[in-house]
Amino acid sequence: MKRIDGRKADQGRPVKMTKNFIIYPEGSVLIEVGNTRVLCNATIEEKVPRFLAGQGKGWVTAEYSLLPRSTQERNSREAARGKQSGRTQEIQRLIGRSLRSIVDLEALGEKSVTIDCDVLQADGGTRTASITGGFVALVMALAKVCPKDKPFPIKDFCAAISVGLVDGKEMMDLCYAEDSSADVDMNIVMTGDGNFVEIQGTGEEHTFTKTQLDKFLDLGEKGCKNLIANQKKVLGKIADRVGK
Repeated sequence: MKRIDGRKADQGRPVKMTKNFIIYPEGSVLIEVGNTRVLCNATIEEKVPRFLAGQGKGWVTAEYSLLPRSTQERNSREAARGKQSGRTQEIQRLIGRSLRSIVDLEALGEKSVTIDCDVLQADGGTRTASITGGFVALVMALAKVCPKDKPFPIKDFCAAISVGLVDGKEMMDLCYAEDSSADVDMNIVMTGDGNFVEIQGTGEEHTFTKTQLDKFLDLGEKGCKNLIANQKKVLGKIADRVGK
């Protein structure tokens, strides 16, 4: 099967990350994955949620939103509706879980980091782009406030990518047209050490075999490795502090 944009089945979309896209946050990154664009901003506050008060540990959380015309048809602002959708809540929990997995919360100390992920343009893979770009924003933010003579709170790199089964073919990094017609849709989050953080896989009125699952995982691993190499390039010398 020929893909819409001519990519090979095991090829991700072009990725571009622009640092310091917004001047006010401690860390800011615009990530572009194909036609998907997500603005990721990291904010650090000298406080923690009430359930962590006095424990000497920090916290990392995320918020996610689709701008009204980030999609082909206008989305109503969730604030105007008075509540978040279940999809939004599920995605921001995924982003928060993924980024907390590589943070040493004790080394962070009693600080909270909020990663705001605002989708400017959606063409599939917005949650995985949010994790990948959000990680870079997180590292940039903590590099500004964490002394170099103390352990850096980021233990490892973290990136995410989608894979799926489209017309019987396993593919990496689905755009919206592919994702909307996929028989199987899966999101894979991995660390720089090659460990899995989370795997979200669903058959859309379809099943998949263990052999296909193994293929999905191989594609996810390859895609995440490429994204992490991109993160390191974007971060430059700051990348050397990760895991130190």
